[in-house]
Amino acid sequence: MLGSDGRILAEAVLSQADHAAFGGVVPEIAARAHLAHLPRLVSHVMQQAGVGYADLGGIAASAGPGLIGGLIVGSGFAKGAALAHGVPYVAINHLEAHALTARLPALGLHAAFPYLLLLMSGGHCQAVGVEGVGRYTRLGGTIDDAAGEAFDKVAKLLGLGWPGGPALEQLAAEGRPIHPFPRPLAGRTGCDFSFSGLKTAVSQHIATLPHGAISRAMAADIAASFQDAVSDVMADRASHAMTMIRALHPTCRLMVVAGGVAANMALRRVLQDAAQRQDFVFAAPPLRLCTDNAVMVAWAGIERLSLGLISQFDAAPRPRWPLAELAVA
Repeated sequence: MLGSDGRILAEAVLSQADHAAFGGVVPEIAARAHLAHLPRLVSHVMQQAGVGYADLGGIAASAGPGLIGGLIVGSGFAKGAALAHGVPYVAINHLEAHALTARLPALGLHAAFPYLLLLMSGGHCQAVGVEGVGRYTRLGGTIDDAAGEAFDKVAKLLGLGWPGGPALEQLAAEGRPIHPFPRPLAGRTGCDFSFSGLKTAVSQHIATLPHGAISRAMAADIAASFQDAVSDVMADRASHAMTMIRALHPTCRLMVVAGGVAANMALRRVLQDAAQRQDFVFAAPPLRLCTDNAVMVAWAGIERLSLGLISQFDAAPRPRWPLAELAVA
């Protein structure tokens, strides 16, 4: 919950740890969990903030893209509360919420339009020119797997469980990047991404090892080598993206990284170095605001409300909702 000035009044996160036994989010279980816990969680946050519904200037909810069950529950709750209490409802594209997080005043990043966004998560990997609320230019995106998906799949190959990204980063810190895994698309023009071939190369390497004979030290070297390859690819793609955004907006000198993979500190370091080489300022939200969260959705709601962009109550949640469609939504 945010104040009108962007101050974080209260926040809470409900863990998805129950899905770990299944190796990933189970849509039906996730939707039922939303339904069971959302009213209580909202009440808890409002009590923490010391506000009631009469104090609200609007209610925002993620309406896509994502798993449709959770989107239906969340947006349905928000619509009902907004209608009952006579306040505006704002349907938020959660990719736009990631894109605008860097502008949250409480973070002190002072991100003014335009800027370059690298959005890296389990389902998305793209480079975007952020030109204003609802105004985005897609510079490049993944042609197969997203970076976060590759992290999770390699972590699973190494027996690290789910979510795999944080566990793989921790294991990689113990290892050496000694395996020459490929760097897909590195050096190519543009800033598209590809991680399927890298993931396959890791899988094929592991398949050559005796079954059950991978020691922690061996696994650490594989993890470090994979993470090093992803870092090299990201730095290369980011360099191309900075050149592209500068051609569109010569004064642009800010690169923002967001999404769950942006919590990886090794990736942050190489991207910060890449930004400095091109005279760009590097910015990233704090780790807790990299993964999907309600604070970023609330801030996107404030940004939209300030421009008079209010959603209709018949706006349907959208499992697929590209940023490029926001300008005409």
